[in-house]
Amino acid sequence: MRLHRLPYQRELSQGGRLLSVLRLLALVSPLSLVLVWALVWTLTPGLAQADVVLERREDRVDVTVDGEPFTSYIFQGHAQPILFPIRVPGGETITRSWPMVPDVEGEAHDHVHHESLWFCHGSVNGIDFWARKHAAGEPTPRIEQVNLRVCQSGPQGLLETDNRWCAADGTVVCTDTRTLTFSGDAAAHTLDYLITLRADHGPVTFGDTKEGTMALRVRSALQPVDAYQSTGAVGKIVNSSGLIDGAAWGKPARWVDYSAPIAGRTIGVAAFDHPANLRHPSLWHAREYGLCAANPFGIHDFTGAPPGSGDYTIPAGGTLELRYRFVFHTLDAEGAGVEERWQQWAHTKSSGGPAPVIPAAPSPLKDPPR
Repeated sequence: MRLHRLPYQRELSQGGRLLSVLRLLALVSPLSLVLVWALVWTLTPGLAQADVVLERREDRVDVTVDGEPFTSYIFQGHAQPILFPIRVPGGETITRSWPMVPDVEGEAHDHVHHESLWFCHGSVNGIDFWARKHAAGEPTPRIEQVNLRVCQSGPQGLLETDNRWCAADGTVVCTDTRTLTFSGDAAAHTLDYLITLRADHGPVTFGDTKEGTMALRVRSALQPVDAYQSTGAVGKIVNSSGLIDGAAWGKPARWVDYSAPIAGRTIGVAAFDHPANLRHPSLWHAREYGLCAANPFGIHDFTGAPPGSGDYTIPAGGTLELRYRFVFHTLDAEGAGVEERWQQWAHTKSSGGPAPVIPAAPSPLKDPPR
C-alpha cells in the first residue's frame, strides 16, 4: 500500500509533530493505520472534536462548529437542496459564491446550475435534473424537501430529510432520504453525506452521462487554471492515484482533492467515495475550472465505453444507498493527511461497515449483485 508521507520538517497545524510520529508507526504495519489515526484524535488536543450546533430557520439549517460558521443547508429557493456557503476552520470559503451571491470578484458566471454543493443527476428516467434546460417561463424538474426528520446538535450535528424528485409537470419520479453529519476540529470541517434513493414510484434508471452526481464547485482560487473569464486561479487537483490537475478528469479514484494558498495559508477540500458505493472507486467529473463530482454512472463519457454502459436501474420498490465524505481542510492534501483520513473513514462501521486497506484500482464496469 502506498502512503502519502509528510515532509517532517514542514510546519504543521497544532499537533502536527504527533501526526508525523504516528504516521511513521503506521508505515511499520499498514494494518495498524486505523488504530494509529484514532490515536491522533485521542492524543492531539487541537484535533479534538468540537461542539456542533444546528439552528433551524424557515428556509435552511445553519451549522456552526465551536461557534464558528461552517455551512448552511438550504432547502428552499433552489432547484434542489444545496449547502452554501462552506468554510474551513478560520472562516475562508471553499465553494464558488455565484449564482447565490452575484458579482464576487474573480468569479466566472458559467454553469448556473453549479450551486456550491449538491446531489443530482443529468438523466433520471431520461429527465435532466442536472442542467434542467428549459424555455423561459417553463417549469423545470426539481428535488423538493418534504420532511425534515432530524435536526440535532452535539459533538456531531445530525440532519435527516426526506425529498422527492419531480419532473417538470410535477410527476414524482422517485424519492430519497438524506442523512448529513457535520463535525469538526482545529484542522478541518467534515461533512458526511448519505443518500438513500428509493424507486417507490416505479423503476428508476440513472443514465450513462457525465452530468452528475455528488458535486461541488470550488471557488476560483482553488482552480488550477482560470476559465470562463475567472481570475486568481492558483489551485491544484490531486487524486488518490496521484494524478494531477486535468489528468484526474474521468479517472477512478477513492478521493479527489483541490487545494490552494489563499489569504496567507493553504486550504482545500477533499471529496471521498466510500468502498461500499456502487462501482467504487468512482469515476470523477473533476474539472480544472472547478467542478468536482463523483459520478458512478458516466462510464461512456469518461472511458469511451459503448453508450449506456453506465446505466443503472433501481427496480420498483428497491433502493440505492450512496455515501460520501467532504473534508474542508487546512494545508494541502498531503499535509492534511487526506489518504489517512480516507482510510480511517472507510474502516468506520458508521460509514458503511469495515473495509480493507484498499490500493488504487482500475475503473470497474460491472455492477455489484442486487
